[in-house]
Amino acid sequence: MKITELKERLHNITIEEFSQLKQELASDARKGVHTLFRQTERRFALEEQKRIDFKERFTFEEQYHQQGYRRIAGVDEVGRGPLAGPVVAAAVILPEGFYHPGLTDSKQMSKIQRQAAFKHLQDVAEIAVGIIEPAEIDEINIYQASKRAMQVAVRQLKPEALLVDAMTLDDDTPQLSLIKGDARSVSIAAASVVAKETRDAMMEQYAIEYPGYGFETHAGYGTATHLQALDTLGVTPIHRKTFRPVKERL
Repeated sequence: MKITELKERLHNITIEEFSQLKQELASDARKGVHTLFRQTERRFALEEQKRIDFKERFTFEEQYHQQGYRRIAGVDEVGRGPLAGPVVAAAVILPEGFYHPGLTDSKQMSKIQRQAAFKHLQDVAEIAVGIIEPAEIDEINIYQASKRAMQVAVRQLKPEALLVDAMTLDDDTPQLSLIKGDARSVSIAAASVVAKETRDAMMEQYAIEYPGYGFETHAGYGTATHLQALDTLGVTPIHRKTFRPVKERL
């Protein structure tokens, strides 16, 4: 077998096929063959480690499964810190056997990775979002707004149990609050991706409606560019007027 043919065959080979092929070519002395085999072994080792890591982040879901719960929703929110735009929460119930190894805390994923994960979740998972607009944030404060957004999302799915990122909801549904939950639970990580992609899309639309603020790049956070735009263009209806940098410019 030519090296180029072997490289093509190894590209999509299974671990079982790889073991058999390696035995068949064990006596092949070509350096290129050994290099390709080592590269493939490293790829399989990396994939196996990803599977192990992914399974470990299903620990809390599995604990609920052992208690008889099946509809387990991960819950997370994004948008507490920005000076403009809504706070958005998501609740996600993953299907049995779900696997997406790159899915983790949305802040640790690239835009391309988040979009791919979001598309996968839209295809296979149950998803709901809760959105609390700036005026309501100003009325009830950002902590309560975040909690309310989560509860709006959860009520749409009617789950049997909840895994919530760093918050306890006013809900009779059995729940577990996890600090840094988006890095510890796949279900919460899924919710963080859905919430972030939903909010980012909203802020991109607001960038068209309110040009000059850069909402499409900073998503409403208090960057130097955003603060300068506030100084020159003023406060918009989507700004949170109780947040100090905005309040100081009213």
